[in-house]
Amino acid sequence: MRKKLLMIGLLLCATALSAQDWTPLFNGKNLSGWKKLNGKAEYKVVDGAIVGYTKQGTPNTFLATTRNYGNFILEFDFKIDDDLNSGVQFRSESKEDYRNGRVHGYQFEIDPSPRAWTGGIYDEARRMWIYPMTINPSAKSAYKNGQWNKARIEAIGNSLRTWVNGIPCADIWDDMTPTGFIALQVHSIGNNASQEGKSVSWKNIRICTVNPEQYQTPATPATPEVNCIVNTISPREAQEGWKLLWDGKTSNGWRGARLTTFPPKGWKMEDGILKVLKSGGSESANGGDIVTTATYKNFMLSVDFKITDGANSGIKYFVDPTINKGAGSAIGCEFQILDDEKHPDAKAGIKGNRKLGALYDLIPAPDDKPYIKGQFNTALIIVRDNQVEHWLNGTKLIEYLRNNQEWNALVAYSKYRNWENFGNATEGYLLLQDHGDEVWFKNIKIKELK
Repeated sequence: MRKKLLMIGLLLCATALSAQDWTPLFNGKNLSGWKKLNGKAEYKVVDGAIVGYTKQGTPNTFLATTRNYGNFILEFDFKIDDDLNSGVQFRSESKEDYRNGRVHGYQFEIDPSPRAWTGGIYDEARRMWIYPMTINPSAKSAYKNGQWNKARIEAIGNSLRTWVNGIPCADIWDDMTPTGFIALQVHSIGNNASQEGKSVSWKNIRICTVNPEQYQTPATPATPEVNCIVNTISPREAQEGWKLLWDGKTSNGWRGARLTTFPPKGWKMEDGILKVLKSGGSESANGGDIVTTATYKNFMLSVDFKITDGANSGIKYFVDPTINKGAGSAIGCEFQILDDEKHPDAKAGIKGNRKLGALYDLIPAPDDKPYIKGQFNTALIIVRDNQVEHWLNGTKLIEYLRNNQEWNALVAYSKYRNWENFGNATEGYLLLQDHGDEVWFKNIKIKELK
């Protein structure tokens, strides 16, 4: 029913737009108005479509519009061989002073693989994935292999949204590039001879640039928004009740777990990133853990984190800093942050319950979690009374109930067994852990639930 209503909404928008002047970006006959950038893959016009062919030994190749576009609604049809990858750039640039003219900017992903991230948004040659389809998995089935598919991109102000075959896919809020060209990508295949000459095709490429905001599709709550403007609250987030827990500049709202003020050492705020500094790998032995100055009961806590090589840290909740008066970290339930490949703690515990995303020393997270190495990843902790969930990059990792016999039995076989009533508090502080390794945090946000 939801998909049917969305399709009706899109048809109404399309009807409204039909009264406007769509501008074709491709005349169906030749490549007038387009230029090739970066690579040596070939583009031809075949039966009224632009067809790009893969070529060995060349980097990504782009066929770009000779004009730039700012606010617009773009539509096109596309088809791709199943074993390839491609995309359509928008609001993108090629500048001599940026990696010798490397094309960079937003990319509408075309991904026919089982991963099924078509319609996601990749930031080409810049920030990489900013909207993987793990964030909106219900839309992964929108793309149809082996046939023509219809794409729609709405880029209006800071709002960038995508559709595949009428199904909403990605929704981001960002201000990094307000204008740029549109480009069709033939992805590099390296020296893989078996992929030489494979093809990706586009047709019916058209754009609306006249008052596109009047024809903007209404947002749907079922499509999560990703706010890419660091340490801010978007209008949609504000409407939904989200607030910043860290302002990106000061220590307001935070203090040392065993201090009345923010730690004088061990933590650094730089370029909108909160960093716990490397100090030898010991638990809470340098600057120490930091906690919020307020306590929380029912909430959604979202934190972007980046793990340096071999690092260990954690996000804790239901924390009581007064419980542990000895050495080590403050006590609370922990969303584990760990380099599973390089930190020895990944092999400790039971069945992986000390790996990334686990409820530390209690409940393991799946091994196939959607962690992106070397990038910022988003941890989400949801607490509704005694029900708790851990999420990573839009995928639920674990769910558990506390304050019951099963929970207490689980705690009794963990390192927390000597802490009375562990994890059963009604509310508590939130904590970022100093485990002696460098880990980066940003976009720390909370939505309190009723």
